[in-house]
Parts: sequence; structure tokens; C-alpha cells
Amino acid sequence: MVFSYKSDLVLKVNIVIIIVLFVTSQVSGNQNSSIAMTQLFACSFEVFGQVQGVFFRKYTEKQANELGVRGWCMNTPNGTVRGELEAPLAPLNEMKDWLQNKGSPHSKIENAVFSPTKKIENYSYNKFTVIR
Repeated sequence: MVFSYKSDLVLKVNIVIIIVLFVTSQVSGNQNSSIAMTQLFACSFEVFGQVQGVFFRKYTEKQANELGVRGWCMNTPNGTVRGELEAPLAPLNEMKDWLQNKGSPHSKIENAVFSPTKKIENYSYNKFTVIR
């Protein structure tokens, strides 16, 4: 009889473990599918003003990584910073606002120009990088 009690207890514990694992995988699966279904957007940008020699690209990369925005930026020969952004709409718009209104601590942004935002199916970039 004691053996039967232990067997029943082991069976019940195993069932609970299986249920917990199943529920956990369902929750995790739902989160992943909602991330996969998030619509992505892209745009290019060019920022004018005092944006070279003030660590603008470094701070742009830091801000993009904090927001989960992918793409790149680079200095241009005419003293601007140009690049591309890819992200869901909310972080993309937050990054655009940062580029237009904040920038690096010592930058002086005169203007920021953005291409029309377009929907994309997949990311083109693995992360945000500075092109030197």
C-alpha cells in the first residue's frame, strides 16, 4: 500500500510538471509569435547642423540600440550625418524624434530630413552600426 501511495504521488507530480511545461511553452510561443507578427517600418534620414566632431554617430548608435532600432549611420563629405532606420513604428518614431530634436550633447541640429516611412517584411540589418 505504501508503494501505491508513492507511485500515485510521483504520477501526480509528473502530471503537474507536464502541465507547467505545456503552459510555459504556450505563453512563450504566443509572445514569440506576436513579436514575429509586429509590423516593421523603415526610413532613411539626413541630419544637418553641427553633427560631426561631436560624437553624434556614437550617441545615435547608443540610442538606436536602446530602442531596438536597426540600421546604420555615417558622416557625409558635406558635414551631415546620413543613415537608415528599421524598427516597429513606435521605436522608429521615437528614434526620428531623437534625431530631429536631441542628438548628442554637443550637437546643434538645424534640420533632419526623413524619407517617407515604408512597411518592410523583414529586417535588412542585424543591429545598428556606425559606418566609418
